[in-house]
Amino acid sequence: MLDESLAYKVSAVHRLEPRARIIASMFLSFGTALSHRFDILGLYFIVSAALVFTASLSWHEVWGRLKPLLWFVVMIWIFLPLSFEGEIIWQYGWVKVSFAGVRLCMEITLKSVTILLVFTALVATMTVATIGYGLHRLNFPEKLTFLLLMTYRYIYVIRDEYHRLLRAARFRGFVPKTNLHSYRTFAYLAGMLFVRASFRAQRVYRAMVCRGFRGRFRTLDVYRLNGIDYLFIILCTLCAGILLLFEYYRIFL
Repeated sequence: MLDESLAYKVSAVHRLEPRARIIASMFLSFGTALSHRFDILGLYFIVSAALVFTASLSWHEVWGRLKPLLWFVVMIWIFLPLSFEGEIIWQYGWVKVSFAGVRLCMEITLKSVTILLVFTALVATMTVATIGYGLHRLNFPEKLTFLLLMTYRYIYVIRDEYHRLLRAARFRGFVPKTNLHSYRTFAYLAGMLFVRASFRAQRVYRAMVCRGFRGRFRTLDVYRLNGIDYLFIILCTLCAGILLLFEYYRIFL
């Protein structure tokens, strides 16, 4: 299954109601994405780091979530400073690094890391079932909620099915190469995977109907918003709103 190790800790963030965490993460992430000033982005980063600390997450765990993002950031730093016009801050032969490109790279990096820290602290600390419950209670479309839950439940089932098909092909002497036969074989594997996934989906649906499924989201866990949850939503909303006002009206901190 997907890694849910962060969801089984004990902290002030883990005790918050799922809807409160989802709403707060949305406001903070949207506020971060709409900001361009580095002093404002720095404050958002401090807020995200404080949430990580409050969630009792070790920086080793957080680093494991940041590593995939950093590969994307590295590619940005390689290409953007070389492709932007404007003031040149460094040049070696035909290689020119522009100030505008470096500034945009810094902005994208700070925004990406901040948003990922917010979602790591508030959303990754919930199980997928809890996230589905929170989305359902926030009146998100039920089909999207079911799609999230079913994708989480069966993505590894489909992966195992693919590995079985690939092993069967290798038992028959298939060796992947960069030739037309290999491409055709992988196309057949993909087609068989879709066919088997379709048949499995039909069997799963019939089994769910036999067990009383009527198109409604059911859960044994019941959460209720309390005063602390409302206070947390208000604080995060005010934080994002005030910082956006500072951004819009050019108020200097």
